[in-house]
Amino acid sequence: MSDKSAASAAFKQVMKQYGGIFLSLIVLCVIFSVTNGRFMSVANFLNILQQVSVIAIAAFGMTWVILLGEIDLSIGSIIAVAGMVGAQCFAFGMSFVPALILTIAAGAVLGLANGVLTAKFLLPSFIVTVATMGIYRGMVSLPTNGAPAMIMEPSWTAIGTQSFIGIPIVIWVVAVLFLFNHILLSKTKFGRRAYLTGGNREAALYSGIKVDRLKIIIFMISGVMAAISGVLLSSRLFSAQTNAGMSYELDAIAAAVLGGTSLAGGVGTMIGTLIGALIIGVLNNGMNMLSVPYFYQLIVKGLVILVAVYLDVRSKRAKQ
Repeated sequence: MSDKSAASAAFKQVMKQYGGIFLSLIVLCVIFSVTNGRFMSVANFLNILQQVSVIAIAAFGMTWVILLGEIDLSIGSIIAVAGMVGAQCFAFGMSFVPALILTIAAGAVLGLANGVLTAKFLLPSFIVTVATMGIYRGMVSLPTNGAPAMIMEPSWTAIGTQSFIGIPIVIWVVAVLFLFNHILLSKTKFGRRAYLTGGNREAALYSGIKVDRLKIIIFMISGVMAAISGVLLSSRLFSAQTNAGMSYELDAIAAAVLGGTSLAGGVGTMIGTLIGALIIGVLNNGMNMLSVPYFYQLIVKGLVILVAVYLDVRSKRAKQ
């Protein structure tokens, strides 16, 4: 096969897999451009990318969990915990690097707890993460009795407010984490094991995959991604808020499912999740520019999730 034919085949495959969701993104952009002339400006485009950064990174972690046929409803609370851990580290006089390491480690530990309860105690991940969502959210308020904690460390706040060669740092962070997760999922044995385990757990066990260990590691990845999202959010707000990340788990699930990740497990890509996150970001930004009340925005996003789940279920039934 010639290079031209190979490129053509690859392009057709990409369009077959992502054409529908990419077209949806373009249609949304056109609609909001018509209704508001400022929507397609470069400044607003960069603003959308910055706004979607927190959701996109959390959605990368959620994609791993959903690939296993599990769910993680605690990531919004982990986002808040991460911000508070960072704030308390600086309150105790730590420098930027140790504070960042401890914050990410906190996300890993909270994800570890979710994974152990799910894998070792055989509890449904939905129930586990509903419980830990409340526990972790309560933990955020302990150091300050519910009050926000200011973060004035220049290196920390620079992440969410400064640019590198003209591009906001948060966009660079998303790009690096996207490449990391994409390569790990699509190019490594670990990723193949995640696909196999989510698609057929018994086959994975017979293949010698240590399913429990894999599940724990993936919940830890989800916790780490949520913690990094917490770093970005708190750096933009210059503070750790006890209500930070509220309902972000729903946006992360929506981004993953919109991107083609099946709630039944075994199907999904990071590319699709990134496009799904952009759709959520465009929806949020467009509706804000149109001054759509927040409760209507919740209705719209809820309907988007329902449609995405319906299409996923219909696709599964068609293949049976």
